[in-house]
Amino acid sequence: MFTKKDFEQSVSIQSSLTYWKQQLAGLPPLLSLPTDRPRRTDRTYRGSSQSFVLSRKLTTALSLLSRQEGVTLFTTLLAALNTLLYRYTGTEDIVVGSPVVKQNYSSIDLTFINALVLRTNLSGNPSFQQLLERVRAVILSAQNHQILPLSVLISKLQMEVDPSYSPLFQVTLTFNENVFLQDIELSSLATSPWGIEDNTAKIDLALMVEQNSNGLKGRWLYNANLFDSGTIERMNGHFQTLLASIVANPQQPIAKLSLLNTLEQQQLLVELNHTQTDYPRDKCIHQLFEQQVVQNPEGVAAIFEDRHLTYAQLNAKAN
Repeated sequence: MFTKKDFEQSVSIQSSLTYWKQQLAGLPPLLSLPTDRPRRTDRTYRGSSQSFVLSRKLTTALSLLSRQEGVTLFTTLLAALNTLLYRYTGTEDIVVGSPVVKQNYSSIDLTFINALVLRTNLSGNPSFQQLLERVRAVILSAQNHQILPLSVLISKLQMEVDPSYSPLFQVTLTFNENVFLQDIELSSLATSPWGIEDNTAKIDLALMVEQNSNGLKGRWLYNANLFDSGTIERMNGHFQTLLASIVANPQQPIAKLSLLNTLEQQQLLVELNHTQTDYPRDKCIHQLFEQQVVQNPEGVAAIFEDRHLTYAQLNAKAN
């Protein structure tokens, strides 16, 4: 017998499906993360992880900023992760998955791990404060339409699934005080399809964060066939520098928030720009150029739009 509850559930499912069709229209199939190795055509699951701890001072500052802006700490962390991914990829359309707990709508009262698809538009180089508003709206809308399990959503949307990467999103964020995760310990999420279990990576990159009396601590879980440990270590450093830059000036446009620590800034601004070279004092510039012509005649000497000249060609024209 088709009950009122069944009817309401059917309407809710249809409404949710309509929402996700609109929300995920034109979704980029893959976030182009700066991997150390090319992605294989088949799916690989070799995983590894790196842990970190944020200071109590930085944790307090992030919590204070969240309260001042009227958002949860999860929202602030997601906005920061979006900013990091935007700066790494140059992509303004960022999709992050967030594991959630839902009630099964069968007659058996069970819960299961699902994931929300959180798609954020970072166009226009907004300030971090403005980005927080966008992320907050994305979370609330997704939460209101979370009745469909991820597997059902993929099927209903008739998405083409590439076997070399996870559909919809390749990065996830979990936080133990997330409004969706109030009754789940962070450790239990490692057994979810989006975490890493027994060094098996089921997602390209996962950030898992929890809060304790000393501050925020977390783990980067990553596909070791794509990333080297040194890359994740630098990414972790950039994330922490970014968080400190955010709390120092949340009005700053996200493209200008600092990612580099003092040492990296020194290397980029001073060491890499130190291009002074000793040239022979007994030769003129045209003589040095002709010497280069002899050494590398086919090398590209000049480029303008879609045209280029080799050293030999430029030398011939100059003569």
